[in-house]
Amino acid sequence: MKKILTIILLGTLATVAQAQRILTLDSCRNLALANNKELRIAQEKINAAHYQQKAAFTNFLPKINVTGTYMRTQKEISLLSNEQQQAIGNMGTALAPQLQQLGAQMQQIAATHPELLPLLTPLSGVMGQIPDALNGVGGSIVDAFRTDTRNLYAGAATLTQPLFMGGKIIAYNKITRYAEQLAASQHATGMQDVILNTDQAYWQVVSLANKKHLAESFVKLVQRLDSDVTKMVEQGVATTADALSVKVKVNEAEMTLTQVEDGLALAKMVLCQLCGVPLDTDIRLADEDMKDLALPTTYTESNVGTALANREELKSLELAEKIYRQKVNVARAEFLPSIGLTANYLFTNPSLVNGFENRFRGMWGIGVVVSIPVFHWGEGIYKVRAAKAEANIARYRLDDAKEKIELQVTQSSYKVNEATKKLVMAEKNMEKAEENLRYANLGFREGVIPTSNVLEAQTAWLSAQSGKIDAQIDLKMSEIYLNKSMGTLK
Repeated sequence: MKKILTIILLGTLATVAQAQRILTLDSCRNLALANNKELRIAQEKINAAHYQQKAAFTNFLPKINVTGTYMRTQKEISLLSNEQQQAIGNMGTALAPQLQQLGAQMQQIAATHPELLPLLTPLSGVMGQIPDALNGVGGSIVDAFRTDTRNLYAGAATLTQPLFMGGKIIAYNKITRYAEQLAASQHATGMQDVILNTDQAYWQVVSLANKKHLAESFVKLVQRLDSDVTKMVEQGVATTADALSVKVKVNEAEMTLTQVEDGLALAKMVLCQLCGVPLDTDIRLADEDMKDLALPTTYTESNVGTALANREELKSLELAEKIYRQKVNVARAEFLPSIGLTANYLFTNPSLVNGFENRFRGMWGIGVVVSIPVFHWGEGIYKVRAAKAEANIARYRLDDAKEKIELQVTQSSYKVNEATKKLVMAEKNMEKAEENLRYANLGFREGVIPTSNVLEAQTAWLSAQSGKIDAQIDLKMSEIYLNKSMGTLK
């Protein structure tokens, strides 16, 4: 039977161990970094800045555009005016009076010279046909000049190559390169913020877990005293008042334990949320049973130099200043000459190069485009001055950040040193409280120390133990803040 119970107990413990997730500080950091939405957004900003930088580089390269169009016109494009078309089409009719006069003259000649009558008679017959023939020729000429342009097709392939843009393209490429670096720096800053928040939540759970163990120990301690006092009341060596005061302390201890348990549950939920795991996940931290922390050694002078070299916020502000300096160059380029090379191939149907024939024909063209701003009411000067002002603002922000970071590092270093001293004092207080509690218990068992003194000793012991836990966590958090201020929190 005992073997069966042992097997069942071991199986139950194994199941609980599997269900419970044990997390270290590093695993919590990794989960938080992998699941943080703000970091994913920051990564996408890096990707966007990277592609913008690639797009900016294409401004150095020639660009080719192809366009095409179709148009149905109401009327044809005519090479002859309406008056010219009418004159050419009716030229025979226009010459008819002169031809009739010529025929009359030929008749007169035939009457004067009868011998010419056989020759002039056929010519007189032809004279009557000449106007119609000329009208037909004129109509053919008018038809030949028709363009058949009611359906118009046109296309063009254009190549443009910037030669000089006043330095705008170079400046813009620098801006996009700095912007990509800025996005990466902001991502690194976000990572440190996530690590800081995760560490805070982690050590808060550790603190409450230790306080839970402490509260459980204190409950057992006062319950044991309650049991002893109850027996002493039954034996008549203690009063009812003593028993009631101990029971009140038991109730207080149990309430404190409940509050700590609730706080621990909430703290674990916060940590789960930061790590991106379900809030109801049963987690246990590897440092929950932590007893002692190593005492750090800090040197303020070296810390300041490390911070100025590693703080991502400073890198971001330096990059921002560079971006604004390049924006000055962009603004200045607006009122500088620009030169570009252009080449194109134009093709149309009807053809523009061969008498509007109904087929596609084209031609090449190449040239240089020069644009010189002449007068814009001082717009360019105002834009340059505005850009310089923004650049100065960025530089002032950088200088101010350096001063504040130096102050942050100095304060954090002092806080670490202060927290170290407090921990040493807390450990000494705990030793004294344990010694005091031991003497109080010994005197109580010998009947020379009243119950109230034992309760005071127990309360002092609880306070000293809690103070040590707080001092340990405070030291750990002070170290974290110091590393954050130096830019070395990784």
